[in-house]
Amino acid sequence: MADGVISTRALIEAMIREDATIDAGELYAVAEALGMGDQQVRLAIKRLVTEGRFTVAGRGRRAVLTATDATRADIEPDRAHIDLAYAQDRGEAPWDGVWHLAGFAVPEAEREARGVLRETIRALGGGLVQGGLYVCAHAWEDELRSAARAIGASDYLTTLSTTDLAIGGTRGAAAAQRLWALDDLADGHRRLADTAAEALDRAPHAAHPERLALTVGLVAAFDRAHEPDPLLPPELLPQNWVGARARALAQRAWSALAAAEPDSPIRLLRWFDAPLQPH
Repeated sequence: MADGVISTRALIEAMIREDATIDAGELYAVAEALGMGDQQVRLAIKRLVTEGRFTVAGRGRRAVLTATDATRADIEPDRAHIDLAYAQDRGEAPWDGVWHLAGFAVPEAEREARGVLRETIRALGGGLVQGGLYVCAHAWEDELRSAARAIGASDYLTTLSTTDLAIGGTRGAAAAQRLWALDDLADGHRRLADTAAEALDRAPHAAHPERLALTVGLVAAFDRAHEPDPLLPPELLPQNWVGARARALAQRAWSALAAAEPDSPIRLLRWFDAPLQPH
C-alpha cells in the first residue's frame, strides 16, 4: 500500500490519540499495513525524540510515545482552509468579485526578508502576475501585513484591490487559467478522489490496522491536493471542477472510516468533522 509518499514521520504524527499519546504496538501495526519496516519506524521515533517532538516510556511495541506541546500545536490541520473549501462547495461562500493584489520590492541586502514575503504569498495561494506582483481571489492583507511586520519589511509591501483585473486581455475564469496551474491542481484532486474511493471500498471489511492506514493515506492525499490549492471561487474555475467532487468523496470516506472505528481515540479520525458538516 505504501507508495513512498507518506513519510514515517507523518505516520507517527497521524497516530496521536486524544490524550496526546501513541500506542507503539498500534503504530507498528499500521506501519506494516503501509509497507513500512520496524527499523524504519524505530529510527523515525529516535529522530523525533532527539528533536524534542516526543517523549517515550517503555521499549519496543509496548512503548508509549507522548507528543510535546510544540508537536501538538504544529499538527492541527488548517481548519480555516478546509472550512472555506467545503463552504464554497456548498455554495455558502460566493465570490464578491474582488481581486487582492500584493507587490514588494525588497533591497538585495534584505533578501532573506524578500524570501519570507514570497513564501508567505505563495502559502496564501498567490498567483504571479509579473515580477514582484501577486494576486489572490481572497482577502489576505492582514496575513501579509503581519508577516511583513514580523520581519521588519512593512515598508516594502504594497497591497491593493480591484474588481477590474485583466491578464493579457483576459478576465475572470480565463485570467485564472493563466495565473494558476489548474491542470496540476486537478491532477492532485484526481489522486485524492482515487484514494477516497479506495478507502470507501475497503473500509467496511478492513481490519483495524488497515483502516487506520487508509485514514492516514486519505489525509495525506487531502493535504497534497490542498497545500498548493488557492481555493479559487467556483466562479473562477472550470465547470464540474474535480476538486469539489474529490472533497465530496473524501467526506464520505472519512465518515465511513470514523463509523467503522467508533471507539478509536485516534485524533485523525475526528480532525475534519466540523468543516465537513453543513452550517
